[in-house]
Amino acid sequence: MGQQRISILDLSTVATSIVAAYRGVDFNGAQITAANAKIYGISKHAAAIGEALELGVLGTMTCEAGAAITKGAALAMDTTGRVVAATTLTAAVGSLAVGTGAVAMTSTAANGAVITGAPTLTGGDLPQFIVGHALEAAGAAGAFIEVLLSR
Repeated sequence: MGQQRISILDLSTVATSIVAAYRGVDFNGAQITAANAKIYGISKHAAAIGEALELGVLGTMTCEAGAAITKGAALAMDTTGRVVAATTLTAAVGSLAVGTGAVAMTSTAANGAVITGAPTLTGGDLPQFIVGHALEAAGAAGAFIEVLLSR
């Protein structure tokens, strides 16, 4: 049921959008609206624009699922700030681009080890932010589960 929370770090902010309880919140105080977005924390309660908002940042937190989730799954955000199972990045690797003015490197030494056909991605922000891992299974969207938050 996801009602247990073991908070190591809670932080406060001011809501800059309407925020539902147990949803991902960005660093500007708005509920997440983009899949795979980086989060500041998970809202501990609902808030209207301009209201104080307490966020669970480290530890375990109750989160609303955006789909069925298996226990132990790595989790990312959906477009409504709910947790969903993270996708495997091997298919997405081909869509990564070299930044403007950068030089593409093609050696294993430059790109890292190749694991099952995909280069290891390190440094900077990866294309998918992992929020944490499911400590419980969710049968469907709308379920509340306990999540071990990660940074």
